Amino acid sequence: MVQDEGRFGRISAVRRAWAPPGVRPVAPRQIVREYIYVFAAICPELGKLSSLILPRADTDMMNIFLENLSKEFSDSFLIMIMDQAGWHFSKNIRLPDNIRCIPLPPYSPELNPVEHLWEELREKNLHNIAFDSLDSLEKTLCCGILDLMDNPDVVRSMSDFDYLHITY
Repeated sequence: MVQDEGRFGRISAVRRAWAPPGVRPVAPRQIVREYIYVFAAICPELGKLSSLILPRADTDMMNIFLENLSKEFSDSFLIMIMDQAGWHFSKNIRLPDNIRCIPLPPYSPELNPVEHLWEELREKNLHNIAFDSLDSLEKTLCCGILDLMDNPDVVRSMSDFDYLHITY
């Protein structure tokens, strides 16, 4: 599996939008510094996605995510590839018995397939929207994540990097 966290907030990003000729599309813009974090792990071979939306990214939240992941895949032994964020390899991290972690090289987000998940969510679900609360942002994120969970072929196509193929 590969794992990452994404920060989503109420700072909207204006993106291109289709409009008929002669009509200028209207896109709301706001800067409100409130954020939530999506912790996600993908199994590229199966196209399976597991995620949690949490209030911050730190060791305590990572422990909650790992515990949840361990229970969800209780019948499997997980080798999880992740970046080297400070809370991933903290001395206070509680690694479940069925999970082992392998760090990605420093400063190499292009090697993490989960980065494509964040791009997909931002492009398809969060473009040109100004959210009136974190709750409405969270609901929109949940819908986008659930759509991806229901489409393993899409998840597989975003995350099936050659270097993740295991040969016997």
